[in-house]
Amino acid sequence: MLSGTSDLWYNLEKRTDKSAVSGAIRLQISVEIKGEEKVAPYHVQYSCLHENLFHYLCEHQQDPGLVKLPDVKGDNSWKVYLEEPAQEIINEFAMRYGVESIYQAMTHFSCLSAKYMCPGVPAAMSTLLANINAYYAHTTATIAVSASDRFAASNFGKEKFVKLLDQLHNSLRIDLSVYRNTYPSTDYTRLKDLKSTVDLLTSITFFRLKVQELSSPPRASTIVKDCVKACMKTTYQFLFDNCYELYQREFLRCESPGAPTTAPNSKDSVEFWDQLIVLIVSVIEEDKTCYTSVLNQFPQELNVGHLSASILWNLFSQDLKFVLEEHEQEMLCRNTDYMNLHFKVNELYFKYAAHVPPYKGQIPEYTKWFEQFVMKWLSENEDVSIEYTKSAFERDKKDKFQKASEHALFSCSVTDIFTQLNQCFVVVKRLDRSYPEVFQNYVRKFSQTIQKVLLKYAELVIVDFDNYTSSHGIACIMLNNIQQLRVQLEKLFEVMGGDELDHEAAGTLTSIQQKLNVHLDDLCFRLASSLIPQIRECVVELSQLLSRVSGQGLNQVGFLPPAQRASVQLDADAILQPLMDFLHGSLVLTAQLCEKTVLKRFLKELWKIVITCLEQTVLLPTLANDKQVGIGDVSRVLLKNVTEMPSRVSMTLGSQGDRLPSQGKDTPTNEILLNMSPKQCAVLDLALDTIKQYFHAQGGGLRKVYLEKSRELQSLRYALSLYTQTTDTLIRTFVATQTCQALNRDGAAPGEEESFGDLSIQVDLFTHPGTGEHKVTIKVVAANNIRWKTPAMIRPFVEVNLIGPHLNDKKRQFTTKTKSNTLSPKFNETFQFILSNESEPACYELHICTKDYCFARDDLLIGVCVLPLREVAQCGSCACFLPLAAGVHLDDTGLTILRILSQRTNDEVAKEFSKLKSDCRRSEVVIDSSDSQ
Repeated sequence: MLSGTSDLWYNLEKRTDKSAVSGAIRLQISVEIKGEEKVAPYHVQYSCLHENLFHYLCEHQQDPGLVKLPDVKGDNSWKVYLEEPAQEIINEFAMRYGVESIYQAMTHFSCLSAKYMCPGVPAAMSTLLANINAYYAHTTATIAVSASDRFAASNFGKEKFVKLLDQLHNSLRIDLSVYRNTYPSTDYTRLKDLKSTVDLLTSITFFRLKVQELSSPPRASTIVKDCVKACMKTTYQFLFDNCYELYQREFLRCESPGAPTTAPNSKDSVEFWDQLIVLIVSVIEEDKTCYTSVLNQFPQELNVGHLSASILWNLFSQDLKFVLEEHEQEMLCRNTDYMNLHFKVNELYFKYAAHVPPYKGQIPEYTKWFEQFVMKWLSENEDVSIEYTKSAFERDKKDKFQKASEHALFSCSVTDIFTQLNQCFVVVKRLDRSYPEVFQNYVRKFSQTIQKVLLKYAELVIVDFDNYTSSHGIACIMLNNIQQLRVQLEKLFEVMGGDELDHEAAGTLTSIQQKLNVHLDDLCFRLASSLIPQIRECVVELSQLLSRVSGQGLNQVGFLPPAQRASVQLDADAILQPLMDFLHGSLVLTAQLCEKTVLKRFLKELWKIVITCLEQTVLLPTLANDKQVGIGDVSRVLLKNVTEMPSRVSMTLGSQGDRLPSQGKDTPTNEILLNMSPKQCAVLDLALDTIKQYFHAQGGGLRKVYLEKSRELQSLRYALSLYTQTTDTLIRTFVATQTCQALNRDGAAPGEEESFGDLSIQVDLFTHPGTGEHKVTIKVVAANNIRWKTPAMIRPFVEVNLIGPHLNDKKRQFTTKTKSNTLSPKFNETFQFILSNESEPACYELHICTKDYCFARDDLLIGVCVLPLREVAQCGSCACFLPLAAGVHLDDTGLTILRILSQRTNDEVAKEFSKLKSDCRRSEVVIDSSDSQ
């Protein structure tokens, strides 16, 4: 007979499907047996039995303190709590004294909670609690009692079990907050326990929600997430505080025994941050590879690897920003150290943090923190690059500009320079581009570095180039180097972004390309100019051969009959033989040594020089023999005066005329042509076609369009077309084209500087209605404020000259009387010129000279003025003040006509014209208007 008191719930089961009885009843039974009045209730006795057996088995086994879980499987395996025979004992007791199976489960759960840290226990507890939840929460159609009421009637005790769960819940949260220590990644068993621990937390949450029926218990995913965050923060602080020791222990285990084992753990050192990044990366990788796969119960809410990267980056970036702000005020480390740190930070962010919330799609701020340090590094790199450029060029000089390879036409210095620049850009390209304006600043600074490096190299080449023009091979390699700079710069431009490159940086690179282009043209001209003495000798020989050509012929080669053209072609080939031999010998070598682009540039410069030499030496020769008289003196004066004029009055007609040296006195002139016959003009014209075909080289040289439209060839052909024209035709052309001839002493056009006085004249033009002849009446009234200083007495007079066609048999010059010792002489003299009816007055001009009369020597020119009659013809009469200029200003056409006419020694009109237009106020005369009064 049992004795004691029992308070039990019993489920009422339906006997049939039609039975209306269901639910549960609570029975409180008190049985007193004599002799057993003080015996504890059977449930309490069972608890003592179960707990004592559990703890005894834990302590008396091979591994004391651990829990040995029974190895059983099946649906009811959770009801097997202990190994045999202990399990049989508790089952027998429960059966005899009416202990429910749920009571047994809750008792064993209480026992396991004391050993929840032992391997395998969290999984067993999770299974037990899940079945307990199922027992109370899963209602059936036969049971209408709520889960909370059923749990409240538990014989284990509601408050006791809730308190047990609360204590367990808090312990689990604490352990999860340091899960890296509690569940190390190297222990597979503990990782399984970590997973089971999260499952246990989930079961506790389910119990509170479904069994206790709490309104809003904390979600398991939120709890786990908070625990992981707490662990991350604790881990980062531990890494920060023990950075050096941890780095030495984990990553420098193989260091030599003599390596230092201690170092100041200072955040002012860039090395500290490098080591901290390594440690952070190791933690994130551990979370990604180990803990993410374990804590995977909430895939939509928790990714341990992402959360770890997010939290650690946030903490790291805050500390880094503070330190970099301090370093901006005082640079405590080298620029290269900051750059290396920047790359490591960049890698850390983009590999781990950039794709996780809340940084996904956001622009990282750290880019701006490093901007000052990167700009300083770029400035330092610029100085290093320039010095490297100098060293590379000096090595090239020492090696005599050897080719970079067997097939290359440039030397090693170009390769070295762009290898270094490309390496620098690789560094720039690795920088973060999240802030476009910051990266654009980097690219702009780097483009400035490119500009300074390449232009410095070009400067070095330019300075030493003249020393190597005599060595044609080395000079060609130096030209190829400049061209290769342009080629490599274009490639670098494409690598840097091409058309998408920042506008300012692209403008800088374009400017470099243009400057290199100018430098290459200049160097090609200098190399071509080194051949001028030989070319001039060949052209002089050509001129001598041309002077021996005799016979009649037409000036226009196109109108020659075939037989006569063949004869002219033979003569053209004969006179070109010296020049062609020289050009062929030079260009064959140049074509082998120069790149195609350089060769064409060199050909352009050589073409200009050859054509200009032909024009200066053959067509419009300058007479340099001072002993010649007559027209020779006129030409000499012309050359002297024109030399003193500005560049706009160029001695040459080509675009390079101002850079081409004039003939020296040693140039043989005894056989230089002073006037060519039509046959000679035809031979020269055909020779030009031959030269043009040679430079075209069947498409391998210069384009025919360029050759035909080149300024030099057009100027020479124009001069050649003028050469056989009559004097009247040339003078007519001169008057029509030279519309502004007045020029002061310093070469400035009228109005740019004060004149040397002015001349008051009146001009009347009358045309006879019957004969059509024109009569020009000019009255020289006075000269005012003449600027002239001479130690002797001044005796000014005015010389009026009429220039135009059809004046060979007419009066062309009148002269006033001299006035003594006055700077404002009054003349009031009238002269008349008679013009032919063959030309209009617009074809004439008045060339008026004011001179100082000198006895027994040439009169000195004070000033000159020109009045075209076209200005008078419009109104028929004109009274004006004309400023006195130092001389006349001629354009290329006017100068060409003047030089042609200066060679016609037997033509009086041409001689007078040349003398008038070449005369110029002498520079040795001192001009002082204040003293001259």
